[in-house]
Amino acid sequence: MPPHLPLFLDCDPGIDDAIALGYLLCQDDVDIIGIAASGGNVSTAQVSVNVQGWLELAGRTDIPIHPGSEFPTAWSVGDLAPDSVEVTPAEPEYADLTHGPTGTGYAHLPTPTTTATSTSAAQAWADAARAHPGELIGVVIGPTTNLALALAIEPELPRLLRRLFIMGGAFNYRGNTLPTTEWNVTFDPEATATVINAFDHAHSQGTLRALPVIAPIEATEALEMTLARLSTILDRAASLHERAGESSAAGESWIDWLAQMAEALRFYFEFHEWDGLGYIAHIHDPFVLACALEWARGDQGRPTSAGREEPIANGTRGTLPWASTICAPVDVELTGKLTRGETVADWLGRWGKGVNAEIIRTIDAQTFLDHLGETLSKGPQHDHDAQAVWAGADTQCRSRTNPER
Repeated sequence: MPPHLPLFLDCDPGIDDAIALGYLLCQDDVDIIGIAASGGNVSTAQVSVNVQGWLELAGRTDIPIHPGSEFPTAWSVGDLAPDSVEVTPAEPEYADLTHGPTGTGYAHLPTPTTTATSTSAAQAWADAARAHPGELIGVVIGPTTNLALALAIEPELPRLLRRLFIMGGAFNYRGNTLPTTEWNVTFDPEATATVINAFDHAHSQGTLRALPVIAPIEATEALEMTLARLSTILDRAASLHERAGESSAAGESWIDWLAQMAEALRFYFEFHEWDGLGYIAHIHDPFVLACALEWARGDQGRPTSAGREEPIANGTRGTLPWASTICAPVDVELTGKLTRGETVADWLGRWGKGVNAEIIRTIDAQTFLDHLGETLSKGPQHDHDAQAVWAGADTQCRSRTNPER
């Protein structure tokens, strides 16, 4: 099947971002227009290296990687100068405690043999939207810094996109960063607010094709990778590879890719256990990417689509692949001393504003995780009938005992 779904991904690998990259590489109907490297889990420079490493390990050096902004949007040159009583640190706080010093856990990635493009992530966003008007699917699974900067280059970007999917935020929920905030938004609240307001304006003008989708952590934390699931993925992949009789470099490279994914997850498991959550890993990002692609494949004008002529009522319920949703007005707190970076949804219509986002509220986690595991096990090779081999390999794997931790 020739590629026909143009997609632009903005990410900050990061361990669950890496799994999302792996899932993306397994899709044979997606045209990956570009990947933006955003600072967040680690620095922008390290993120670029990580994206290159994961792609190189999979043999996909053909995908353009665009370096993002070095700092969040609020970090102007003046902010970086220590000329006030409260000195601004030399660089933002990163999530190395969660993802490891390099953002790859215990994984060892190859040194990239290619370089990122000279086109900035913001410019690449604008270029991609202009080149694929009404068709491009935008997915942000890191901070929205690059997209916010792209809006300054191309203010019509919301109208040009087919739809935007964002992983981020926490609505009436404990945070995973500050008490009420989620990491991607906390890293650059101004950027998230800029993006939401731009798409809100486009929606109010009637030029938005579909409401942006926001997947907050109260929904995505249901996606728990476990050691048992990981073991099943690795066993199935090995069985499929063996039974298909593959000896190609591509087949071998995917087994290597999964092995390094497992090493990255080992660090992620240990972090979650240290954080009191057990030996599991919340893998937020692969879901948002998969949801976007599955929606694009089956879009038939769902009732929550912004393409309807009549306004969407606050509280309108809808569905997305593997998820239930609610539409509401959304904004970001920027000045609160205790709540800066908190995402707020006006569930009761107190603001008197129209709906501007479709928020994922619940996820069929088990069904999606099964889908993710099958997809990663089969890998990106589509030159053999993996489905025919699957049943035998699946039966074989089910008979095995998962290794002890």
